Amino acid sequence: MMEKADPVVQKVYNRMRLWEFPEQYLVEPSDGSSAPFLAISRYNGSFSIIDELPQLSSHRAPKIWTIFGVVGTLKLFAGIYLLVITERESAGTYVDKPIFRISSMKIFPCDLSLKHAPEEHNRMEREFSQLLYIAETTPGLYFSYEVNLTLSLQRLHDLSEESKLLPLWRQADPRFLWNSYMSELLIDNKLDPYLLPVMQGSFKSFQYALGENILDVTLIARRCNRRTGTRMWTRGADSDGFVANFIETEQIIQLNGHIASFIQVRGSIPLLWDQIVDLTYKPKFFIMDIEPHVVEKHFQDLNKKYGNVLAVNLVNKHGDEGRLCEQFGFAMQHIASEKVSILHRYRHFDFHKICGELYIEWLSILYYQIEIFLYKNRYFLLNDKGEKVEKQIGVVRTNCIDCLDRTNVTQSMIARKTLESQLRRLGVFHIDETIRMHPQLDECFKNLWANHGDDISIQYTGTPALKGDFVRFGKRTFCGIVKDGWISLVRYYLNNFCDGTKQDAIDLLHGHFSASGWLVVTPAMRNGSVEAMASFPMAFSAILSGIFYAMLSLIRVVDEHDPWNIIISMMWGGMSYLVAMLVKANAPFFCDRPRLNRPRL
Repeated sequence: MMEKADPVVQKVYNRMRLWEFPEQYLVEPSDGSSAPFLAISRYNGSFSIIDELPQLSSHRAPKIWTIFGVVGTLKLFAGIYLLVITERESAGTYVDKPIFRISSMKIFPCDLSLKHAPEEHNRMEREFSQLLYIAETTPGLYFSYEVNLTLSLQRLHDLSEESKLLPLWRQADPRFLWNSYMSELLIDNKLDPYLLPVMQGSFKSFQYALGENILDVTLIARRCNRRTGTRMWTRGADSDGFVANFIETEQIIQLNGHIASFIQVRGSIPLLWDQIVDLTYKPKFFIMDIEPHVVEKHFQDLNKKYGNVLAVNLVNKHGDEGRLCEQFGFAMQHIASEKVSILHRYRHFDFHKICGELYIEWLSILYYQIEIFLYKNRYFLLNDKGEKVEKQIGVVRTNCIDCLDRTNVTQSMIARKTLESQLRRLGVFHIDETIRMHPQLDECFKNLWANHGDDISIQYTGTPALKGDFVRFGKRTFCGIVKDGWISLVRYYLNNFCDGTKQDAIDLLHGHFSASGWLVVTPAMRNGSVEAMASFPMAFSAILSGIFYAMLSLIRVVDEHDPWNIIISMMWGGMSYLVAMLVKANAPFFCDRPRLNRPRL
């Protein structure tokens, strides 16, 4: 991509052997590096460097694993756990350096000290470790041994020569370093060759021939680690202004030696709000105290990172969404009136009211409203000599409620218009030419953004994105509507019965909860409260059983002319009703709730 000679940086080992001995793990670089062994104690997880393997026993040979990187370590209640990459697959290239996606990870426990620990400690450790193993299936993890994937093309180009000589983990943007917390022990032990920056998000690309020109398009999503979690259990902003589901999306094109990069961002509405699951399809929104300084902190951070910011708000103007929309608009007016920064701009566009379910072309109204901002803030561009021609000095920040479905449709529209503008500037498109005039290019572009949206949605909700047919086909389809119905049902199930445990695992992985807090949480879960005894499967079974036996008793009234069965039927029906009312009154306790970091309510 860039023709500048790469500086000499400290190499990150890209292939290793992990020897599993009874008392320690040994990591041996096997990529041609003449390096000593890294020893990890299985008792306390301590690191040391040794020059040779210990003597091998003829009775019990050690198990040997091929690994492709050390993700990091995590300390739970008593033991330490080592997380490594066991399988990878090629995802493409970034600045001509190979990018890999993690396809399999494995956890190696360093918990032998628990053999002599009290049973209570062992029980706690087992409960924590069950959460930790969820990390092995974390989706959308990418890395490179040679280039920092957490930095946009513009930021990479602007790195000083001194910064380029630093280890990759020190160059990384800490917001997008997924294993930041897990790398702390490796950093403390100065194990730079083992420190592999991992990013969560998406990495997609395609090539297309435009006549004699080859167009290369890459789309990268970088997920922020500051306020991570699942859809219902991580909403809005925290007191520092960091928001849920914050994603930096970068669209890169290469054409005839020219390189262009365009960045957009998305993130939850930066207010203190929650949406606590309670078995209803759309739980109520709870807005805490309106604190404009939270919004101010959020946008000041965006100004520092990206320059000018245009906030595009796609939520409805009625109902619960309307209350959030009103408060967001009020907060934006407040920080503007206080003259905190002239870099903030705000635009509301009621996606559902204007575009509905069928008229995506009405998004052109929004584009005409923000076109001047896009033109003035531009994109990053290098000419065919690798010289910077232009830089991006501002971003569009898009949000809906989840920052997934409506947001992805809107961002893909903005990205399409920007790509067309870039192709005209580079002389490939004439003044009125569009991507739609090239059906195969149009299809590739739509699929690129649809797959991108699915990746982001899976990480936040556990399902692909809704309105995918909007992005793939430019219109709603019958199959798309049916698929969205199924996805909505799956989301409902995951939100209510799975995501609490997943949230606990995420909190552990990112250091948002210390294992010592378990001593405080556990007693509340063991007393005789409704929360401790609540079980939705049991309650649901009781309700169905009551209905079944009530119906059976009524049938007997007709068949056997026995009036007592009416009373029996009423008893069974009454039991079902009472259980249903109990579940309704205590609905949040019958859901899978996080047990480590409780909701703010």
